[in-house]
Amino acid sequence: LSFQISAALKEGQVTPTELCQRCLSFIKATKFLNAYITIAEDTALKQAEESEERYRRGQILGDLDGIPVAVKDNFNTAGIETTCASNMLKGYIPPYNATVVQKLLDQGAVLLGKTNLDEFAMGSGSTDGIFGPVRNPWSYSRQYRDKCVQNSHPENEDSNWLITGGSSGGVLAGHDPKDSTTVQDPFKSFELTCFTDASKLCIGIPKEYHAPGLSSETLALWSKAADLFENAGAKVIEVSLPHTRYSIVCYHVLCTAEVASNMARFDGLEYGHRSSMDKSTEVMYAATRREGFNDVVRGRILSGNYFLLKQNYENYFIKAQKVRRLIAKDFVNVFHSGIDVLLTPTTLSDTIPYVEFIKEDNRTRSAQDDIFTQAANMAGLPAITVPTALSEKGLPIGLQFIGRAFQEQQLLAVAKWFEKQVGVETAPVVLHPTPSSQARYYKERRGEAEEPAMLTGGEGQEGPL
Repeated sequence: LSFQISAALKEGQVTPTELCQRCLSFIKATKFLNAYITIAEDTALKQAEESEERYRRGQILGDLDGIPVAVKDNFNTAGIETTCASNMLKGYIPPYNATVVQKLLDQGAVLLGKTNLDEFAMGSGSTDGIFGPVRNPWSYSRQYRDKCVQNSHPENEDSNWLITGGSSGGVLAGHDPKDSTTVQDPFKSFELTCFTDASKLCIGIPKEYHAPGLSSETLALWSKAADLFENAGAKVIEVSLPHTRYSIVCYHVLCTAEVASNMARFDGLEYGHRSSMDKSTEVMYAATRREGFNDVVRGRILSGNYFLLKQNYENYFIKAQKVRRLIAKDFVNVFHSGIDVLLTPTTLSDTIPYVEFIKEDNRTRSAQDDIFTQAANMAGLPAITVPTALSEKGLPIGLQFIGRAFQEQQLLAVAKWFEKQVGVETAPVVLHPTPSSQARYYKERRGEAEEPAMLTGGEGQEGPL
């Protein structure tokens, strides 16, 4: 889509300012989704005007020049509040940009604002931040409302909205000088080629990903996708990743240990929230962290510190590192056997209503929802999810492709080819919730009496490009 917008900008079909204004209008019109924490309207319009001037001079910075982007609110943005959806950082304005943000701005991208998330991105539903949960736009799609919502009682309509999922994704290309854990090898840019000959591909189907709780719909879709590749001439082979079953437990130990280490910086002294309880430094530390972090973040800090205790270090942290090595080796063995790309589910099923999601605690939900995705992170492999079909409820289901290490070009080419074959519509036609439920949501979550503008879904409604 960004290529189409870039082409429209270059051909003069739309100006960066017009595009920015349309996107800002759409953000305001869909405010009931609670997708944004901060809308950087003045900054965005200024950047759009600067981009427009570059287009007039024929001196654009790159293909992203004039393209509107939003940044998740756990990336630093100079001069724009960065909260991580936490009381600990509410009101914090960073003096510098995160590297990924700076790379976007250096290419001329227009920053619209900061988007909502679970506090410090710890969760799988975007439901546990201080600004309230995010509503999935598919909750108001014609597909979902026609098949599910209209059959429910009017008084329950507001409980039918769906979670968005979480936490996040994205591949930062090149070394980040602000992050010592990033690969320092030089990065060579590439263009995404159109993959044409599937007969040269070997697709692996990991049998361990046929996990308990996998919905029959997702399983059938996974099977159909494998058939699609096979019918196109590709080899499709069942493979084994035997240590996958230990991956989620291993991830819990390593993730919480990392959280405990990283969160030690939030002590109330240098930046962020500071408690008024100052009887002693220790009291101030403890009160600051109790007031600043929610239960989920505090729980992960406590777990991580427990695993890192001297008496537990060998039995938990070191053992988890060894298991992580075994998990990574499983992937290496599979790819060395001739497999080019692995095809797996992304989630157990399509998304679910918020009221169902919160019946389980954050940790349980994260363990359930991360089961197919975190193993690639543990092994340091690129992975991508492609929307593949709509479920019986009219909601998108995606499948995941996992590629060889540092072979993003091949992975993206395969994903692009697959996306063209399935041709699923990825953007819902968003309808507005009923005024009563919308107003109630705002009063509960934002303390605002007024109702935002609503989308009608009718003719002439401007949607996002």
